[in-house]
Amino acid sequence: MRVLYQFPLSHYCEKARWLLDHKELDYVAHNLIPGFHRAFTYLKSGQYLLPMLKDDKQWIADSTQIALYLDATYPEHALLRRDEQLREQALEIDKLADELGVHVRRWSLAHALSVGDHPLEIMMGEQGYLRQFEKISKPILKSLVSTNYKLSPEKVAHSQLRMTELIGELNQRLVDNQGRYLVGDRLGLADIAVCSILAPLLVIKGTPWELENDADEQFNGELKQYYNYLCDLPIGQYVQRIYATERNARVDWRGL
Repeated sequence: MRVLYQFPLSHYCEKARWLLDHKELDYVAHNLIPGFHRAFTYLKSGQYLLPMLKDDKQWIADSTQIALYLDATYPEHALLRRDEQLREQALEIDKLADELGVHVRRWSLAHALSVGDHPLEIMMGEQGYLRQFEKISKPILKSLVSTNYKLSPEKVAHSQLRMTELIGELNQRLVDNQGRYLVGDRLGLADIAVCSILAPLLVIKGTPWELENDADEQFNGELKQYYNYLCDLPIGQYVQRIYATERNARVDWRGL
């Protein structure tokens, strides 16, 4: 059985889950503990990145590398087109989405943590050591998140500016392609990458960022303002449409 090692809250891991789901491949999602994951990932793949896929004897880290591996190994339901120009366009957009993801993560985490512990609750999972020793582990985890993702006010402000620039560029690419998909005329790597990366800002239903019934107090201020801004753009409407019509999740994002 294929195993995807992940953080449930990571939008890069959401991208990897979607890649596997698009290929209609069986797999299980296995959660690792933030920070402590580094020894395991380095032992298996020589680096520290998640998501990481184990497929038989192969270990592949990084969502883009997973996409390239899946297309090479399982050609059905291709993520990239054979046409070289379309392929290059998709890889360019994937690279933009990769950069965008850093800023979306920093900005959205900083604002979400300023009003509540919902991100930490997801990171800790429903069971395991972090949940068993919650009073100790939660403050430590919050400190690790703040340090590792550089959630200082200056970094967060810079991320909002760069995030908006990248969203503007991706929005124009969508408009240039007539607004249905980012590249070509069907779902592919570019669409999966961009939709996954923007999902936290759009609190997409059925994802880790879906609003809970009692979350109105947490979803306000700048989070709500940016959500409204994005929903007014073609790219925000596109992400919502693609999730509603083409995100056929086969595995629970919560993992094991």
